[in-house]
Amino acid sequence: MVPYAPGLHILATFAAPPAALRDAEACRAFFDTQVQAFGLAKVGEAYHTFPADASGPGGFTAVLALTESHLSIHTWPEHGLATFDVFLSNFRRDNSAAVRGIYAATLAFFEGLEQHKTEVRR
Repeated sequence: MVPYAPGLHILATFAAPPAALRDAEACRAFFDTQVQAFGLAKVGEAYHTFPADASGPGGFTAVLALTESHLSIHTWPEHGLATFDVFLSNFRRDNSAAVRGIYAATLAFFEGLEQHKTEVRR
């Protein structure tokens, strides 16, 4: 019997243009498209935009709860950085390709340059 592998988790930091890292509504539309494109089921979400301060307009944080697990992002436009993670379980199917696809699409959407990426097989 092959042991069950719960899924793939990608954790990453990427650089991106500050304007993209401030646009929570564009990110929301993009994440919703990804959820649909990969046949996932969203069961909850939280988006929070941080207020502007002396360093400029604020970034945002977002977490989507999925029946398959989650994806999240936190942005620092004042530093041109974002942290991102996506984990999908393999309960009904192997979702490794979807995890990698969502990550690649996210980098492309934000015009991101990967700074660090870790893949964890759960």
